[in-house]
Amino acid sequence: MNRVFRAVLGLFAAPRVNMLEDYEKVRRLQRQLASLPAPRYRTLDHTIMSDDGTHPIPVRVFQPRERRRDDLLLFFHGGGWVTGDIESYTPACATMADLTGCVVASVDYRLAPEHPFPQGLDDCIRVTRLLLDDPSLAQIEDPDRIVLVGDSAGGNLVAAVSLLLHREGHRVPGRQVMLYPVTHWDHDPDTSPFDSVREHGRGYRLTATEIDDYFELYVPDHDLRRTELVSPLMARDLSGQPRTVIITAELDLLCDEGEAYGTALAGAGVPVTTHRVAGALHGFITLPRFARPLREAYEVINAFLNEPVR
Repeated sequence: MNRVFRAVLGLFAAPRVNMLEDYEKVRRLQRQLASLPAPRYRTLDHTIMSDDGTHPIPVRVFQPRERRRDDLLLFFHGGGWVTGDIESYTPACATMADLTGCVVASVDYRLAPEHPFPQGLDDCIRVTRLLLDDPSLAQIEDPDRIVLVGDSAGGNLVAAVSLLLHREGHRVPGRQVMLYPVTHWDHDPDTSPFDSVREHGRGYRLTATEIDDYFELYVPDHDLRRTELVSPLMARDLSGQPRTVIITAELDLLCDEGEAYGTALAGAGVPVTTHRVAGALHGFITLPRFARPLREAYEVINAFLNEPVR
């Protein structure tokens, strides 16, 4: 990348915040931005109780303007397991519904640090298992029509849900879509095995320092960070995973680890497609509908959804 282009991209850097102290401020700002202008989306809110009946798990369902597919996209949002919710991701989920022609169900899983690992994952597992066992709850007949989708930390949760379901001997979803997912525990530019961390970990949009803050809030126990449900790339057995598409952003420090997970899945015999969006920054799924990276990503996703279910 030439120096001028890098300097221009630096202007779009996310403001440097101390996530360990300011995560609540970030949450409020995200909700405020998502509410402007006033939303006009076709949504329906539901509540699913946790396995132990101690807390509700909100789920917001988005209807596309034109339904073209029978699939249900079960969405886990990004935000480092610390920020983001169904409110802040409402515009992105409405876009997802319209551009795929699918119903989208967004899961409002519990966030760290109030609810560290594995509590948010438990919520995602609960909703997924419930719909796989009784797809009629989502008004579909075939559980293979349930597609897990997640971006960033949400992509991490997608991978962890599928791994855990397979480990338990439970049916797994037919397909999964991961957008610039977190798959590894080490984002220190001095020790990471990935060049993208060294090339893009100090610059714009998302930094290695921010990811370290997220991990500190989500998984304070450093040993747990190396387990497969936090770092799916560490899994010893990736067999039995759903057909997968992984979409990465070229200028994202997570680029290489996302693609490495695709390579590992393929090595385990899992049908996988990996696509890198050139010139894209982390988080592009929340861009306006006319943005080139977002349109390119949905071309890949729609082609994936057009393929046979099994």
